[in-house]
Amino acid sequence: MSDFFRAFADLVARLADVLQPLFHASATAAAIVLFTMAVRLAVHPLSRAAARGQKARARLQPQVAELRRKHAKNPERMQKAIMELHKKEQVSPLSGCLPSLLQLPAFFLMYHLFSTGELGGEPNALLGHSLLAAPLDGRWHDALADGGAFGPAGLVYVALFALVAAVATFNYRRTKRQMADNPLPAPGGEEGQNVPGMGAMLKFMPLMSFMTLVTVAVVPLAAALYVVTSTTWSAVERAWLYRDAPGGAGAVAPAV
Repeated sequence: MSDFFRAFADLVARLADVLQPLFHASATAAAIVLFTMAVRLAVHPLSRAAARGQKARARLQPQVAELRRKHAKNPERMQKAIMELHKKEQVSPLSGCLPSLLQLPAFFLMYHLFSTGELGGEPNALLGHSLLAAPLDGRWHDALADGGAFGPAGLVYVALFALVAAVATFNYRRTKRQMADNPLPAPGGEEGQNVPGMGAMLKFMPLMSFMTLVTVAVVPLAAALYVVTSTTWSAVERAWLYRDAPGGAGAVAPAV
C-alpha cells in the first residue's frame, strides 16, 4: 500500500512540474485541482446515468403515489409493488449514489498524502508545497494561529469559504425551488407521517451543501481543494444534467 501512495505522490509531483511554468509555487495545488477534474470527468458517464435514473423515478412518482394509497395498510406489499415498478421500468433506486461513492477513494487518497510525513520510508516531499501562503498540509486552525483569519494563509481559506458558500447558496435555492415544485414523497406515505423524523430530514436537505464548509475547515488544504473543486463541478454538472428534469429530480447535490 505504501508503494501505491508513493507512486501516486510521484504522479502528482510530475504533474506539478508540468504546471510549474504557469502556476509557479502553487503548481502542486493546481495539479490537485486538475486531478480532481480528471476524476470527475471519469465518473461523468455514471453521473449521466444517475441523472437518467432520477428523472425516470420522478416521472414514476404519480404511479408510486397510487401504489402507496392502494397498499397503505400493507407496507410489505407496498414496497414489493414499488420495487416491481422500478424493475419493470429499469430504474435503480441506488444509481444516484454511485458517482459520489466512487469519488470517496480519491478524496481519502488526497487526505492521506497530505497527512503523512513519510511515503515508502522516505520523507513526503509534497508536504513542502503550498497554495500561495497556505501550506497544502495545513488546516484552517493553523492559518488562524499564523496571522489570523485575514493573514496571508487565512485569506486563502476566506477565498475557499466564499466559493463554497456561493456554490452552497446556489444549490440551496435550486433545491428549495425543485422541492416546492414537486415535493418528494416519503417512504411511509405521501406526507411521511409514518416515518419518524422524515419531515425534519426533508427540511434539512436543502442545507446539506453548507456542510462542505465544515469539511474545508477541518481537513488538510490539499483535501479541501479536492472537495471545493468537486463540489463546484457537481453544482454545474447537475444544473446542466437536470435542466429539463421534472420538479424534485436531482434536488440535492452530493457533498463530494
